[in-house]
Amino acid sequence: QVQLVESGGGLVQAGGSLRLSCAASGSIFSINTMGWYRQTPGKQRELVAHITSGGITNYADSAKGRFTISRDNAKNVVYLQMNSLRPEDSGVYYCRYINSRSYWGQGTQVTVSS
Repeated sequence: QVQLVESGGGLVQAGGSLRLSCAASGSIFSINTMGWYRQTPGKQRELVAHITSGGITNYADSAKGRFTISRDNAKNVVYLQMNSLRPEDSGVYYCRYINSRSYWGQGTQVTVSS
C-alpha cells in the first residue's frame, strides 16, 4: 500500500502562484511515476503533469510554460509549482503514484478568482 498526502491548495487571485506538495509513504518502489491531476465538477480527472523517478516530465498543454513539476526522491515528495494561475485552473488537484499499481491522494482544492 502507498499513502499520498497532498497539501498547498487554496484560494488565489488570477496571476498568482501556488505550490502543491504530495508526500508518499508506505511500499514505495524506487522506480515510479508521480503526477498531478485536476478534476472539475462534471468532468473527468485530467492529467496536469507527471514526472518519473528518473526526472522525465510530461505536461498538459494548458500547464506548459506556467507549471513546473519536480520531486525529491529521497523524501518521496512531488511538487507542482503553479504560476500565472487562471480561473480555469481551478479544481481539485489529486496526486497519483504509479508503479505496478496506481494510488491516489485525497485531493486538494485550488480556486483561482478572477
